[in-house]
Amino acid sequence: MPLPQDFYSFLTEFFMLYVIADLHLSTGAGTNKSMEVFGARWAAYTERLEKNWRAVITPEDSVVIPGDISWALTLEEAVSDLLFLDALPGHKYIGKGNHDFWWSTAAKTDRFFAAHGISSLSLLNNNAWLCEDFILCGTRGWFQDEAAARAPQNADYDKLIAREAIRLSLSLAQGQALQKQHPDTEILAFLHFPPVWNGQECRPLLDVLHRYGVHRCYFGHIHGNYTVPASFLFEDIRFALISADFLHFAPRPILPDFPALP
Repeated sequence: MPLPQDFYSFLTEFFMLYVIADLHLSTGAGTNKSMEVFGARWAAYTERLEKNWRAVITPEDSVVIPGDISWALTLEEAVSDLLFLDALPGHKYIGKGNHDFWWSTAAKTDRFFAAHGISSLSLLNNNAWLCEDFILCGTRGWFQDEAAARAPQNADYDKLIAREAIRLSLSLAQGQALQKQHPDTEILAFLHFPPVWNGQECRPLLDVLHRYGVHRCYFGHIHGNYTVPASFLFEDIRFALISADFLHFAPRPILPDFPALP
């Protein structure tokens, strides 16, 4: 259940970091893949997202978007969606999801952004960012249930998991380096896939989170389940579901110094 609007209004006066995943944008003529076929909650979702975003996000705010940003297959196809995001208020830190086939190397993406005048998007991938009163880290992750992962045929599932664990470790190691320069700044982890969900655990990713002392982790990917709690505690880590449809397409503020809250 979403927080009351007056509570969001109260928070926006004090907190400037937000999170929302799974935008599934399809604004370009070449993609034309709407999410509205997945239920009534997705009706007019792009318009609702923009309206809600502009109602709470200011140019001084920052928003983390952990994956499934665009249905595009290439950077060139994604330009309309990326320009749409760039035109929204605030700075956006974007991660990779399982449907972000347009995703490319950091160098190529940075050149693409510069060529198209995209200035408010930064990649969150194998790196870390100091943002507001937090340090942002993250990676795509991978599904904890091999049977449900729908990996390509003959894919090495264990290798995929190990690769994501390495990427998360690289990100969190950079986060720790930033934390030494900024003591008492909390490291937050953002993944597209949930490291734990519905009784299934992705132990390699959980172990990395524990190794680096992460106490809050945000994830997307889960759709159509609207009766689950907004967050849950597992092995002293607070996990929060922040898929766009779960959040009613309204970016959720991240609260400092309240680890029991999402």
